[in-house]
Amino acid sequence: MKERFQMVDTKLLLLLLLAQLEICSLFAIAGTPVKYLPGFQGPLPFELETGYIGVGQSEEVQLFYYFIKSESNPEVDPVVLWLVGGPGCSTLYAVANEIGPIRFDGREYNGSLPTLSYHPYGYTKVANIIFLDSPVVTGFSYATNHNREHSDPLLVGEQNYQFIRKWLTENPNYKSNPFYVGGDSYGGIFVPITTQVISDGIETGIQPRVNLKGYLLGNPVTFHGQDNYKVPFAHGMALISDELYKALETHCGGEYEDIDPKNSLCLQHVNSFKRLLKGIFEYHILEPVCEAISTKVHKFSGQRRSLDEKFEKLKNPSLLPRMKCRDEWLNLSIFWANDNFVQQALHIRKGTIGEWKYWNKQLPFTMSINNTIPYHAYLSSKGYRSFIYSGDHDLCVPHQSTEWWIKSLNYSIVEDWRPWTYDGQIAGYTRRYSNGMTYATLKGSGHTAPEWTPAQCLAILKRWLSHEPL
Repeated sequence: MKERFQMVDTKLLLLLLLAQLEICSLFAIAGTPVKYLPGFQGPLPFELETGYIGVGQSEEVQLFYYFIKSESNPEVDPVVLWLVGGPGCSTLYAVANEIGPIRFDGREYNGSLPTLSYHPYGYTKVANIIFLDSPVVTGFSYATNHNREHSDPLLVGEQNYQFIRKWLTENPNYKSNPFYVGGDSYGGIFVPITTQVISDGIETGIQPRVNLKGYLLGNPVTFHGQDNYKVPFAHGMALISDELYKALETHCGGEYEDIDPKNSLCLQHVNSFKRLLKGIFEYHILEPVCEAISTKVHKFSGQRRSLDEKFEKLKNPSLLPRMKCRDEWLNLSIFWANDNFVQQALHIRKGTIGEWKYWNKQLPFTMSINNTIPYHAYLSSKGYRSFIYSGDHDLCVPHQSTEWWIKSLNYSIVEDWRPWTYDGQIAGYTRRYSNGMTYATLKGSGHTAPEWTPAQCLAILKRWLSHEPL
């Protein structure tokens, strides 16, 4: 296994950056309440506000966020800053399909406004959550100066810290609440870096002080080389034969990412591996593969219904055809988020982003840090708690790769591998370490585990936040 550990002295950079950034606001930064959402019937059964907070020199970077209060006891429940992956994926995914209190109804996109329903297993049942569109040019976030759009993981961490300090200044009643940073997928890069930047800021006495307690991650991208674990995962799931697995091990030696072009036998077997998995949905191997999302979106782009007809459709959503696969959610989100009425309801500034994209793949971003294992070690040394979980049917970031880097930290086990249960059934397996880290698998779940096993994910999150055994 080739390991490339990269570590940056964040304290020095943080102090230099903050010395330049104590500036007056160019925009109002207080959030604005959202009382209704197009496509959701009736008033919202939870408290939502949206807004922008400017960060960087002259606040040229405007980060958009959704803040949803805890549905239990917001005055004392934790505050979680939630960062999604990509990089460049909007947090609308987390709000409306993963850990938020709403979900798009699973009906095939047909050109009418998608509908939303209340989701009873959102993480907002037990926590106040700030869903942040970060890095800049993600979701509804934008920069007033195009030269400020480019970012990298460390800059993202610094901007996220600036964001949360300003948010706490505008919301001082949350300063004493326990604070966590959370995310999934490529959030495995952003979350530990952001958490360390906050930790360094606390040590240098920067105000307002964040009441940081730890972080949580689902199926996290963590180090260069995680794709190597796709082969043993595929073999364990009976997606490839014993013969091919043994040939890959023999001729590639466990390295399937950075293959020597002279190693023709390894290349041959890797190509066979890729052909066998071509029809597998990598985010959950049991799910069907969708046809190209963009085809469907363009098909309906010129078929906008009149307002009257649109709302007539919404009166009878049960008559609409059901989605055939989960990736069709992207159709719903793209159409919904680009609707003028939706953007008005969310208080989006007109003319700031052009077309909203679920995943901005043209994000001006440099992946300068591709290994956050040292950040986990550093945060452990500072005594912060951490919760890492893996859907065990995820081919994108296999659970074996997550278990490997956790073991590489070399902390002793204080509670060995055991099942954890939900509703009287085994829902996964868990292990606790002496550094305050808890790891858990979710049986039958995929890359963004709360999407597939929402009740189980909420249950273990509640137990972990309450310092209870899983």
